[in-house]
Amino acid sequence: MYCNIRCILNVSQTDRMNRIEINKVSLIDIDQLQKIGRQTFFETFAEANTEEDMEVYLKEAFSIEKLTTELSNKNTEFYFATLDNIVIGYLKINVGQTQTVLQDDKAIEIERIYVLKDFHGKEVGQALFEKALQISMIRKAEYIWLGVWEENPRAIKFYKKNGFIEFDKHVFKLGKDDQTDIMMKRMLEY
Repeated sequence: MYCNIRCILNVSQTDRMNRIEINKVSLIDIDQLQKIGRQTFFETFAEANTEEDMEVYLKEAFSIEKLTTELSNKNTEFYFATLDNIVIGYLKINVGQTQTVLQDDKAIEIERIYVLKDFHGKEVGQALFEKALQISMIRKAEYIWLGVWEENPRAIKFYKKNGFIEFDKHVFKLGKDDQTDIMMKRMLEY
């Protein structure tokens, strides 16, 4: 079941016919969520990590059991970015106690924004971010925050462009590897 609110943005300047749609993910979409989650994470991080660490993380983080639990939790929401009914990216947000680090009731966490590599630079990530911002405003959050790997300059630049500032760091475990995430937040004004 998809949400009634749709964000539609043009994919590129030259092809106005193609549109990105952002729709809420439900349990019936779990296989597609697992597929897009694994594929985008692999495309983003495989070159910079060991095959063993990637395999462990992909198996655990995107298991059907874990995704079922997350999709069943009212404080976690997933959204697909689709183009011509094909999933090309997704968003995961957490509120309240489901947030990974802060668990601040006044905040919303963007845990994941991932886009297929072929669609980088085509405003898909921006559309997903705008959806997270819209949800945060509807919920009257004071701020929105996230963690981004310190060795992911593309993502860091994207979030800075969207008004996020660094405020702390935390450890993210990828397989056996402890990695440092930069914590960033954006205050919301009403």
